Amino acid sequence: MKVGIIGSGGREHSICQILKKSRKVQKIYCFPGNAGTSQIAENININLENFENIKDFIIKKGIHLVIVGPEKPLVEGITDYLREFKIKVFGPNKIAAKLEGSKIFTKQICKKFNIPTANFDIFQNIDDAKKFLKKTVFPIVIKADNLASGKGVYICEELNEAIIAVEEIFRGKFGKAQNVLIEKFLKGEEMSFFTIHDGKHFKTFGTAQDHKRVLEGDKGKNTGGMGAYSPSRLINKSLEKKIINKIIKPTLIGLKEFGSNYKGFLYTGLMIIKNEPFLIEYNVRMGDPECQTILPMLNSDLVDILEACVEQKLEQTKIDWKKKQSMCVVLCSKGYPDYYEKNIKINNFDKIILNENNYLFHAGTKKKENNIVAVGGRVLNFISLSDNLTDARKNIHHNLKKLDWNKGFYRKDIAFKVIDK
Repeated sequence: MKVGIIGSGGREHSICQILKKSRKVQKIYCFPGNAGTSQIAENININLENFENIKDFIIKKGIHLVIVGPEKPLVEGITDYLREFKIKVFGPNKIAAKLEGSKIFTKQICKKFNIPTANFDIFQNIDDAKKFLKKTVFPIVIKADNLASGKGVYICEELNEAIIAVEEIFRGKFGKAQNVLIEKFLKGEEMSFFTIHDGKHFKTFGTAQDHKRVLEGDKGKNTGGMGAYSPSRLINKSLEKKIINKIIKPTLIGLKEFGSNYKGFLYTGLMIIKNEPFLIEYNVRMGDPECQTILPMLNSDLVDILEACVEQKLEQTKIDWKKKQSMCVVLCSKGYPDYYEKNIKINNFDKIILNENNYLFHAGTKKKENNIVAVGGRVLNFISLSDNLTDARKNIHHNLKKLDWNKGFYRKDIAFKVIDK
């Protein structure tokens, strides 16, 4: 069969790599892909906002299954559009994608169905937000309501910091934002919880702990993710039951009231406080870098799982995992998440050891004159599976040191709460 993957990051490269293992897959197309996907698939340089061109290409090439990786086309309704032409596509529809596209939409569902989350207030202009901030108790969390590539969240310790945050959001730092969300700060530990859905049933699909802050020790600015490990050290049967019954199931009921049954991956971002889960946010796709961390541990054929979701047969499908622990470390361009240089050549890829337990997924890369150059903030993802996270980290650092690229940096303490406690 022929498969199409929409997206260009490390998440999409990892999906591409795991799909390549399936005996069912004859050809993979990536829209638009990156330097890594080009080694195992055909990259198609196409505008992801032009749904008609994407549809025409899918039909012309006879692509059997389409997987949508990133959030933006999902929020803009690409799955609804493709399904109109009887194209099999894995991913939620436009209504369901509002769980990520609008934090306020999600909060309203939380309020109606008593889903545990931080107390919040919504503001439509800078003046009202500033008035509220002058009488609030710190620390607080400030969020842009719109998509912000994982970076539109501020944890503010004092008033001046908070005022700068709302000014940046309303002035369009993360795109057009009509609303700002101000939340009570929850003190606990974060966890990513994944489920996969076919519109009727769902199954768990792994846990992870992301490291969003740019500096070691979880300091500095928020990023799209500097690394992750899986499974999360926090997960247990009691907590999993609470997450499903208190958060996921009520959310699915809420979506039904809006006329939507959820299909696709669902990323539930949580704050865990004394083994109690509180919803931070939803993402309507696999996380990045959590996807790169979790997928290599999959024993089952990913194609079988995705097809079962599209055909609403997930309940009969077994999902089997390797009994390993996994870590991902993200190599970034110096300066990220702010300004960084682009089109810088990276050398020595041939010296990196890759096998069934060690992977390299490209994110912000492209081919230029037979060279691989960095074009993004998050550039490469190094993954290792092992019996323990200490060895996984050692394997990753061993590979990282072989690269010749002095314009990159990475956090050396991924999984520090497990390894370095």
